[in-house]
Amino acid sequence: MLSNFLNEKTVKMVDGINFNWKTSIREAAKPLLNDGTVQYEYLNSMIDIVEKEGPYINIGPQIALAHAEPSKYVNRVGMSLLKTRKPVALTSKDHMINIWFVMATIGSDSYLQSIQELTKLLSDSVKVGKLICADDTSDILNLIKSID
Repeated sequence: MLSNFLNEKTVKMVDGINFNWKTSIREAAKPLLNDGTVQYEYLNSMIDIVEKEGPYINIGPQIALAHAEPSKYVNRVGMSLLKTRKPVALTSKDHMINIWFVMATIGSDSYLQSIQELTKLLSDSVKVGKLICADDTSDILNLIKSID
């Protein structure tokens, strides 16, 4: 269930003023770093991939899914979400993001399971709209619970 990953500890909302895409990814990953799900090097891996591959993590209007290959820097499966009230450019103004998901996996099976859970939320355009317009974390958490 998605709410096992995205909960009061892993969902945050900030203004996003003076954020760039790297700051957004680091801030989105902070709950996973703080609870030991990932090590600091994993944050650098996510940023390195975007620098090499471009904005491929832009998975929908205003939505990014930051992740990197499973590695020794991931201790367990986890996911977090950061909503920036102000859109942040992901490498360019062509990719403005408000919703920053971070996913950490330990293997291909955990990746597929995590993606399936997230797909339940992101395949519903009404819920995506509500996610983008959410005013506080309780709105986001209620949306997540509604799909479990």
